Amino acid sequence: MRWCCPRKLFVLAKAGFLLWVLWLGYVLLARSSFHSSPSSSGEEEDHDLVARQLSAQEVEQLARPLYVKPPPDHNTPGEMGRATHLNLGPEEKKREEDSVERYAINIYASDKISLHRHIQDHRMKECRSKKFEYRRLPTTSVIIAFYNEAWSTLLRTVHSVLETTPAILLKEIILIDDYSDRGFLKSKLEDYFSNLDRVRLIRTNKREGLVRARLIGATYATGDVLTFLDCHCECVPGWIEPLLERIGQNATTIVCPVIDTIDWNTFEYYMQTDEPMIGGFDWRLTFQWHPVPEVERRRRKSRIDPIRSPTMAGGLFAVSKAYFEHLGTYDMGMEVWGGENLELSFRVWQCGGSLEIHPCSHVGHVFPKKAPYARPNFLQNTVRAAEVWMDSYKQHFYNRNPPAKRETYGDISERLLLRERLKCNSFEWYLENIYPELHVPEDKADWHGAVRSLGVNSDCLDYNSPEHNPTGAHLSLFGCHGQGGNQYFEYTTQKEIRFNSVTELCAEVTEGQSAISMRHCPSDGEIKPPSITWDFRADGTIYHRHSDMCVTAYRAPGGRTDAQMSRCTPGDKNQQWKFEW
Repeated sequence: MRWCCPRKLFVLAKAGFLLWVLWLGYVLLARSSFHSSPSSSGEEEDHDLVARQLSAQEVEQLARPLYVKPPPDHNTPGEMGRATHLNLGPEEKKREEDSVERYAINIYASDKISLHRHIQDHRMKECRSKKFEYRRLPTTSVIIAFYNEAWSTLLRTVHSVLETTPAILLKEIILIDDYSDRGFLKSKLEDYFSNLDRVRLIRTNKREGLVRARLIGATYATGDVLTFLDCHCECVPGWIEPLLERIGQNATTIVCPVIDTIDWNTFEYYMQTDEPMIGGFDWRLTFQWHPVPEVERRRRKSRIDPIRSPTMAGGLFAVSKAYFEHLGTYDMGMEVWGGENLELSFRVWQCGGSLEIHPCSHVGHVFPKKAPYARPNFLQNTVRAAEVWMDSYKQHFYNRNPPAKRETYGDISERLLLRERLKCNSFEWYLENIYPELHVPEDKADWHGAVRSLGVNSDCLDYNSPEHNPTGAHLSLFGCHGQGGNQYFEYTTQKEIRFNSVTELCAEVTEGQSAISMRHCPSDGEIKPPSITWDFRADGTIYHRHSDMCVTAYRAPGGRTDAQMSRCTPGDKNQQWKFEW
């Protein structure tokens, strides 16, 4: 017992010593850490910098396409999107003309241009600097249908996709040969594509047309997104990322690139550097481009935000594969091509989706000199779209296109069931909410149709403007044909004589002129100038109050008939007119 106390003291002393050693070690460690903290902080900054550098390198690697374009050769024709001008002898000139006759594109010039040519990127700076999270973007299958396409334009399209689309995003390019009969598109094409990764060639067993050929391609697609391109396109670097990002954000939107023009003759690339146009249509159901309305400009927060568009041109667009199938893909009752773009545009908007154009995505398209082959079923396709989606508004289409009334358009029962199943909105809803800028015709009984002269009884008022200048002609007389179109006019409650078969034009007489010209009509609700105000009077005369003259039919010295303004003469048959329908 007497040893108990010293033993306890020894244990306590030992424990105290150990605690002192631990405390001393802590102090030394803390002092060491304190003095070395600037060095440690510098090491951390170096580590972060390396991490950022690695991240930038990784992004660059992720953005890398499957194939890299060779360096540009500025001495070759068409490089950087420049125009190609060739000095040709008589024999070469003949071959060039033959190529244009055969393809409606100057293929002789195209063959001189590199299949890998570079296009200068003049997109908005915000587009060029935009960053993407590549690993989060959906993948895509690019689908290209073709029929008797020229060798160089087809291959340049394929190489353009391979050389501008990040490999991580591109599942495959699917080419559908719609029963071409040209020899170079047989084994030679197969051999060429066999040397390219992720390119698949599918051939149809009969002529299917664009709609069904694209659907055949879609059945083979493995990507999250279907991207449809025409077979004479060139993609600008950065074209696919904005489309895929937008669909990743909203799978129920169809997104189109800005469609730049590649000249059919010189292959000069014209890039739209300002705000792009959006799609619309006229009452003959022909696609039209028009400016972005002010309400849409105000809705967007940035000039690189997607732009809502009432319709699309149809050749180039991206859509979620799952949503495309949910929406009913294409109308399989449509033949060849034409009308399918408006049908899909109406459907996506009326059935709860949206249609947009992305200003950061640019794809060039060769617009041929003329349609390279006939579209005998264009009217049938358009009638199907009208019958399924336009409700009573389809009558405005039939009024302006009388042959459409006689068109057989096949069975649409499945498409009507699809509309019911998807619980789609009415066409009136579409006009009010998606395309309020479109003027809806009045088409009042007895006040629309052809305007026949009672003095030159075989002739009607006719308006035939140059292709790219809708106001570039005068109202004239021509033999009545009963086909609507350029002889279809409407007299409105606002006392306008409207010509809206192509775009909304109003007949006008300007100061001191006897010719009847056309101008773009004021928007609904705007003040109407007196120069476009007319009176259809009880005696059949068409009186222009501002000039105090009447519309008059006359014969020129050579016998040609025409129309002009002249002083009103009571009882003059040449100043009497009637609407007929």
